Amino acid sequence: MAARAPRRIMSGVKILDMTQVIAGPSATHLLVEMGAEVVKIELGPTGDRYRFFIQANNRGTAFVRLNRGKKSLCLNFRNPRAVEIVREMIAHFDVLVENFAPGVMARMGLDYESVRQINPRIIMCSVSAFGQTGPLSSQPGYDYLGACYAGVMDVMGGEPDGSPTLPGVAIGDYLTGMTATAGIASALFYRSQTGEGQYLEASLLDSYFYAQDQAVVRQALYGGKLRPRRLGRHDTALCPQGLFKGEKHWLCLLCPMDKMWRQLCVAMDQPELARHPDFATNAQRVRNRERVIQIVQQWFDATPEDEALRRLNENRVPVAPVLNTSEAVAHPHLRQRGTVRKAQDPMLGEVDVPGFPIRFSSGADPQDLQAPLLGQHNIDVLKHYLGYSDERIAQLKNEGVLIERPVDLPKAQPKPQEARNP
Repeated sequence: MAARAPRRIMSGVKILDMTQVIAGPSATHLLVEMGAEVVKIELGPTGDRYRFFIQANNRGTAFVRLNRGKKSLCLNFRNPRAVEIVREMIAHFDVLVENFAPGVMARMGLDYESVRQINPRIIMCSVSAFGQTGPLSSQPGYDYLGACYAGVMDVMGGEPDGSPTLPGVAIGDYLTGMTATAGIASALFYRSQTGEGQYLEASLLDSYFYAQDQAVVRQALYGGKLRPRRLGRHDTALCPQGLFKGEKHWLCLLCPMDKMWRQLCVAMDQPELARHPDFATNAQRVRNRERVIQIVQQWFDATPEDEALRRLNENRVPVAPVLNTSEAVAHPHLRQRGTVRKAQDPMLGEVDVPGFPIRFSSGADPQDLQAPLLGQHNIDVLKHYLGYSDERIAQLKNEGVLIERPVDLPKAQPKPQEARNP
């Protein structure tokens, strides 16, 4: 008798995934990592757009990162039979996740009211840019636009008197994916207590706005007249706190408490500065901000970077070098903890991918997962969930309802060319 697979956090949970690009797929990716069974329904003829974005070996690298472990069912939605298949599938699943523009699911007859008629216990999650309601809901939306409307882009990077700058990673998309995952897990728990399914949504705008720190409260206290400014390289409320030029990297140094300033002075072999009347407290250092920054930068200029980091760490001064992606991937801490891990892909070979970001004591060990080819699991899914016969599946293929794109696997694995950030 074959050994039974170990139980995982989301074992037994079945997810119908009608998402593409980043935010929606990142939510279902986290659920896959926790052991959920995910069937990704892709719209033919091309499937998830991220299959073709920044490719290597005809394989979208971000697609591989976000869709490992999912089963691909590719349907041609120009044929009404495709929607009928989805409606049949809904009866067998716990969760339906979608990230079409608001109104698209309703036009297909797959809005929540229609879905719950098929499966009253189902949990449906809609992921969007601006939400399902409100004046912006019908606007096309992407990560950066959510950051703009949330007031986050205005303070993101750049010098105070310059323009904001674009982040090089999809912060809002992944934050929204985590928001959706938390909502789905919470709704599953609620259903376990009440037996009731429900509808929930997560949006880029709401998720980005939740990241607002103290500025929202402060502007209310100032009657809306307070406008937070971009920090540039150095904080204006805490000193020293910011970016200093090191021998090999920019170095991020933080002294949010007077105790840490005293520790920094010891590390710099200038303990007398901690007692200097111009620098003893944060308020005094902020008033003399330019002098403090100059003193610290001069020490970095005169001290080899490795030695500076050693001294700062020994004196418990919060500091980190600003690593590039390659340096971060190779860092022993990230490797040891599985923050970055190896994964196998049939077209890319062995690649590095971000690891699962939550640490459970049990039920969530890393899995060997691969991203599917387009329509790779058409037959398996239709047989397993709907009991379709070979003849019926062959008919659907002939009618153009099912789409699959077998790809010849490359014999060699050349390194991908450099590409810009998405």
